[in-house]
Amino acid sequence: MELNRSSSGHDLSPLDDGVRAKLVSRLSPEVFEITQREGTEPPGCGLLLDNKEDGTYCCVVCGLPLFSSEHKFTSGTGWPSFFAEFDPAHVTRHEDASHGMVRTEIECARCQAHLGHVFPDGPPPTGERHCLNSASLTFHSKGTDLPDLIGDAGGTETAYFAGGCFWGIEHYLQKGPGVIDAQSGYMQGDASRTDYQSVCTGTTGHAETVKVIFDPTVISYRTLADAFLRMHDPTQLNRQGPDHGTQYRSGIWTTSNAQANDAAEAIKAAQSRYKHPIVTEVGPAAIFYPAETYHQDYIARTGRVCHVVDPWADATSFVPSH
Repeated sequence: MELNRSSSGHDLSPLDDGVRAKLVSRLSPEVFEITQREGTEPPGCGLLLDNKEDGTYCCVVCGLPLFSSEHKFTSGTGWPSFFAEFDPAHVTRHEDASHGMVRTEIECARCQAHLGHVFPDGPPPTGERHCLNSASLTFHSKGTDLPDLIGDAGGTETAYFAGGCFWGIEHYLQKGPGVIDAQSGYMQGDASRTDYQSVCTGTTGHAETVKVIFDPTVISYRTLADAFLRMHDPTQLNRQGPDHGTQYRSGIWTTSNAQANDAAEAIKAAQSRYKHPIVTEVGPAAIFYPAETYHQDYIARTGRVCHVVDPWADATSFVPSH
């Protein structure tokens, strides 16, 4: 099916009823009231009101980018305010005659989540003030990946794991039931671009990481996290087997609060198997940079062995869950 894309390249196709229902089911009562029943949060209470960080404000329901920090201004109204949209096609407008007045309501163009209202009293160059509920938005810092909430709800989900040399982590995670693809790369560093030679210096801050795309209806994120913690020794700090350096640190880079919670629970459960404390880092996923072609499927292509063990060897230990 041909996608309905905005000029900024985002899919604006109407959501499947099942996907929409799953996305809405994840909302807290407060967010549900605002986005689905056109509620309004009290002025001065929104968590994003005073946010000054550079980044993108996305729809809390479907993840579509709606507003940018470069268009945010202090309006003094008590709600986050923007003088322009991230992309005009991402925000739709409707007449709202409730509360004894006529206003222009704004909604997410993809999922129809209520966002707030737009008024003709903003600063140049548009003269508009998009008055938003913080609860209708999620903020993503500049340089980080934007959320794929639709993919998570309707099809695949993405996970990121770092545990020493990425060859073995990629090889064995790829074998997991429900895993669609695993790719070696670099994450969590300071440089805007990187390559293997730079990462090997240990100065870029990146960790050798594997990006895993999986079907959550076949295998759960928690099952993948449990498997990852069995594949390597998560008690080794900045090393794994013969490899030394921060680029070989153990880490789980998460894309949602649910993943962060599952990762924490997996680490807590795994600790009983180890004498020393687990030092695996858990943090929000930054930009993933794919590794060079010769690193992909390295063990499968070369037959080389790796310090990583096969977590799926004992099938009774990892029954796919969902």
